[in-house]
Amino acid sequence: MGCDDACPVVPGRRYLDWPVPDPDGAPIAVVRDIRDAIDARITEPLTRLAP
Repeated sequence: MGCDDACPVVPGRRYLDWPVPDPDGAPIAVVRDIRDAIDARITEPLTRLAP
């Protein structure tokens, strides 16, 4: 999930680029798998930030 070279780069920030399959036209089970993968990628770093 990203914008490759089109995104501005701010010094001192950490950037994560996650390749995500395009869910357009995919069966609902595949879309749910994509959703769950995104959720896991967001939740994991948040657990390290929480006090």
